[in-house]
Amino acid sequence: MARKLVIVADPGIDAAFAVALALSDPALDVVGLLPTAGNVPADQATANAHTLVDVLDPPKWPRLAAALPARYEADALALHGPGGLGGATFPTATRHALHPADKVLVELAHEHPREVTLVCLGPLTTLATALDRDPTLPAVLADTVIVGGAWKVPGNSGPAAEFGFWLDPDAAKRVIKAELNPLLLPLDVTRRLVFSPTDLLELPNPDSRTCQFLRQIVPFGIRASSSLLGVEGFQLSAVLGVAVVAQPGVVTAEPHHADVESRGDLTKGMLVVDVRRDPSGPPTARVATEVATAEVREYMRRVLAAAT
Repeated sequence: MARKLVIVADPGIDAAFAVALALSDPALDVVGLLPTAGNVPADQATANAHTLVDVLDPPKWPRLAAALPARYEADALALHGPGGLGGATFPTATRHALHPADKVLVELAHEHPREVTLVCLGPLTTLATALDRDPTLPAVLADTVIVGGAWKVPGNSGPAAEFGFWLDPDAAKRVIKAELNPLLLPLDVTRRLVFSPTDLLELPNPDSRTCQFLRQIVPFGIRASSSLLGVEGFQLSAVLGVAVVAQPGVVTAEPHHADVESRGDLTKGMLVVDVRRDPSGPPTARVATEVATAEVREYMRRVLAAAT
């Protein structure tokens, strides 16, 4: 039976790549695609989620929603391009009268109790708001995967924080403490998923809708990654959030008591992992420490080779 997924994403090139994989993988049943501000502003995130579904046209369409009207200090359009999808434009029509993403998340979790794996690819504002709306949510979800945080490596938004945690550290703190026991995929592992220009431009099954779409959005990211970060290729962090559900053995994780620093000029959004012999509390997350990058690459190749 296919694993049911609800994806909260801020598309973004890498999040769009991850969503395309999830919608193309017959082992996954994406029942909800919920936008959030992050890489792009809230309205653009909602529009991009609709674009993904319209253009990729999966056999079963996920339920859509409206991103919460969050306003953050920054976005990542310099890396992801105008509109967030590499500056490419696609014909699409945003639906009207959409319910807010936190409401749809709660509804989907209760429609499929203990069956839904929640995959968060952006800031945790939507999940934190959903927990306020329904405190029973941790008992209803089957599992939670969070792409975010930085443990033993430098941050990408200041010296200590990962971008999504830095944008809304209060939400990240509330989620980590909410008894979800999430699988946390920090920069320590996601930074290892840098794909070369050849990997990204010579995708298998080039005649498929999915590969044609991805080849339109990745060139901007390759150029921006080179000019802004000095990296040849592009980091597909969000792809790991989908791969760990489809291929559970691709990461090694450790249970730890974790928390998030919500204040501080230098430490806002910092993931704090308590590794003392007597930590300050029980484990709050499973923190990934190793990733089988070759297996993730093979998963991506296999799914895209069979994509429509």
